[in-house]
Amino acid sequence: MIGTADKFEIKLSLFEGPFDLLLFFIERDELDIHDIPIAQITNDFLDYIHHPDHLNLEVASEFILVAAKLMRIKAKMLLPRPQLDEEGNEIDPREELVRHLLEYKRYKEVVSQIAEMEKLRLEKEKRGNLLTEIKKLSESVQLEAELQNLDLYKLLKVYQNVLDRYEIEKNRPIHEVVQYPYTIVNQKKFILSKLKRKKKASFLDFIEMMPSKVAVIYNFLAILELLQLQLINIQVGIGFNNFWVEPIEQVQAA
Repeated sequence: MIGTADKFEIKLSLFEGPFDLLLFFIERDELDIHDIPIAQITNDFLDYIHHPDHLNLEVASEFILVAAKLMRIKAKMLLPRPQLDEEGNEIDPREELVRHLLEYKRYKEVVSQIAEMEKLRLEKEKRGNLLTEIKKLSESVQLEAELQNLDLYKLLKVYQNVLDRYEIEKNRPIHEVVQYPYTIVNQKKFILSKLKRKKKASFLDFIEMMPSKVAVIYNFLAILELLQLQLINIQVGIGFNNFWVEPIEQVQAA
């Protein structure tokens, strides 16, 4: 602490967070937390974060965010027209800040109590029958893999369980999506190119050229589309499960 004629300065240590710093200012200056002099506490807060040796870089963004909120509250309080709620009552811009500070203060009190309880617990001597108690707990919940009760039979049983799970995973059905190298557009081009050379072709000819089931389906759908577009004509033989395809130009020329 360095004293002067009209003021004194306190060198602060690093604080855990911005609300920790605000509570320090309130307690130091004995301020009413429900009626915070926002201009004073904003200036103190900004003075603190302007010193990089004070600011914890790991939480610097939190300090800057709270500083922005403080300046926003200060600006609201300087406005000539206060904000009103639905009932016409004036809204205090500090209300949210006060609520957060009170919550943080309660949190700190609880943490300090827990820390004190932890300190008292660490000062106590551990009981000597810890291994026996752990063994009883393992027996009560039927944990067969407890190391303190391990034997060859249990190791073999665990090994068998691993093998069973491996077999299940190995035989699990695998669903694979196959992208076939066919499209209706390409098959239409393919059929028209064949008809330019042969002028007439049976559907069995296309099956022999591309015998796979998927290719047959795509070729059949392509023929139906060409027929709908009036680019080909179909001749069906009597008594045969076959048909012939020929281009419209060929039919019109005949």
